[in-house]
Amino acid sequence: MSSVSAPSGRLLVVDDQRDVLEALRLLFKAEGFRVDPVQSPAAALEALENADYDAVLCDLNYTRDTTSGEEGLELVRRIHTLDADLPVVVMTAWASVEVAVEAMRGGARDFVEKPWDNRRLLSIVRNQVELGRALHRSRRLAAENDLLKVDDPDFIADSPSMREVVDRVLRVAPADVAVLITGEAGTGKGMVARLLHRHSARADQPMISVNMGSVAEAVYESEMFGHVKGAFTDASVDRAGRFELADRGTLFLDEIGNVPVGQQGKLLRVLETGEYEPVGSSRTRTADVRLVSATNADLDAMCRTGEFRKDLLFRINTVEIALPPLRARREDILPLARQALSRLSQRYRDAPAELSSEALESLQTYPWPGNVRELMHVIERAVLLARGERIEAADLQLAPSSGRRGPSDSRELDGMTLDDAERILIRNALERSGGNVNQAAAALGLSRSALYRRIEKHGLGD
Repeated sequence: MSSVSAPSGRLLVVDDQRDVLEALRLLFKAEGFRVDPVQSPAAALEALENADYDAVLCDLNYTRDTTSGEEGLELVRRIHTLDADLPVVVMTAWASVEVAVEAMRGGARDFVEKPWDNRRLLSIVRNQVELGRALHRSRRLAAENDLLKVDDPDFIADSPSMREVVDRVLRVAPADVAVLITGEAGTGKGMVARLLHRHSARADQPMISVNMGSVAEAVYESEMFGHVKGAFTDASVDRAGRFELADRGTLFLDEIGNVPVGQQGKLLRVLETGEYEPVGSSRTRTADVRLVSATNADLDAMCRTGEFRKDLLFRINTVEIALPPLRARREDILPLARQALSRLSQRYRDAPAELSSEALESLQTYPWPGNVRELMHVIERAVLLARGERIEAADLQLAPSSGRRGPSDSRELDGMTLDDAERILIRNALERSGGNVNQAAAALGLSRSALYRRIEKHGLGD
């Protein structure tokens, strides 16, 4: 969906039909590419041994087997083994979601069906060429600098697992491709999305964030695509949607697994074509956005149950960045805790300035089922409960009953505002539910969308 002009480059195109090869050669030649056409997987592998390519566009079915796609799948796997960074886009006239899934698992980056749409095919290949070049540049820089670093004091990544995340973020950020951030609730997916935007070519343009769990299906189209005056009863003025607001920038769709099934096709359309219509308007508009999505749900499982479209999943996860849980990045626990304490000292007067050695040990040994979000909540609660200049282990309340406030704690509410009390109730509910928003909402007597709004209000997301 990028509007970036087509880069020159060298493509290897593999298909057993001469007319298809000639059509693709002419299409990409007009866009500044050099095209090497070959008619078999064996010829493709030979070409890869003798030349460097920016991308491979290959058919899945050949004369030996015209329906199963197995020859093409084997070629994809062989190419991925030779060069995991070389982008491969597969094509087939016998397209099925199952075959596409196998191709993506084997190393393909994207797929198109025959007959193809020229504009969409060009866009896919441009983006993949750009991504492949960014990956190669990043590997070269990493080799020169030993380790890619991120100039952001708020982003703590001392652990090996988080260094790998930073490395991947900085490799992918310059390429204008869709990124899916996955990980357990509370691992910091929103922070990674912001880091991607800051290091992208769109950093000087807006980043618009939408928590899809808080968008009701009845207002989904208006929220995402906007509406015109008079489109419905309360539409007294024109309203810009999130795609329009994010035009030329980054659109971050958090909790994307919550997009209603009935609306997923509309989201897919705008991601594929860049086109949409505001509610009540017949005029088609376009948006050029870089999509970043996040979820703690198993989207593959949701695809199997019909809750999430497989073709939409392919569109949003050109690159996936998986965040480790806090228990897998223990080197980061104490720096994160000290960072939280420093920030809270500015919010609360007379806040403790340090953590005792026993408190530090408790933080290190606790399993953190609620991840970074739970750590932030634990430190804030300890700041409110501590009676001295230091936070002690007892103030952290990291026993098995952690997160449940006893009757004696109620006096701590006396000096709080209503917002402070609500923040504590919500964070405790999230801790008890292990970050499960549905369970936390039920415990608090709220709807899921109402809880999401309060989570955003109090900055308890990510």
